Amino acid sequence: MGHALMENRSGLVVATTVTKATGTAERKAAEEMIVRHSPGVRRITLGCDKGYDAASFVADMRALNVTPHIAQNISGRRSAIDSRTTRHPGYAVSQRKRKRIEEPFGWGKTIGGLARPMLRGVEKLRFKFTLTMAGYNLIRLPRLLAA
Repeated sequence: MGHALMENRSGLVVATTVTKATGTAERKAAEEMIVRHSPGVRRITLGCDKGYDAASFVADMRALNVTPHIAQNISGRRSAIDSRTTRHPGYAVSQRKRKRIEEPFGWGKTIGGLARPMLRGVEKLRFKFTLTMAGYNLIRLPRLLAA
């Protein structure tokens, strides 16, 4: 599984990793990328989908000085995200911008060659995935500089 951490304002990918697919790989990868990228110096927000709505993940993010703007998973259970997060207007903004992370993945599959990579092994796939996301950033830069 390829994982990417994106900066919401510019839409640039700032961290990537590849892991073997397990039930908790996404949450572990997100935590590792956040620790690597922003080691708790200042408060940041993290927008995620419902798959990240687990009490342990939310607690870990708060311990890392990260405000978790995670979509609430209320289908038959209680969400780990409560009103102290959802009441702020920034939560709604994060939920709207959260879909932008799909753009680099779509570009990587259609143009970057990630749809069917002909590589074996996590290290080779990690290199290809990181290189493809860097390519996406380079394609995005002229648009950002023009603005």
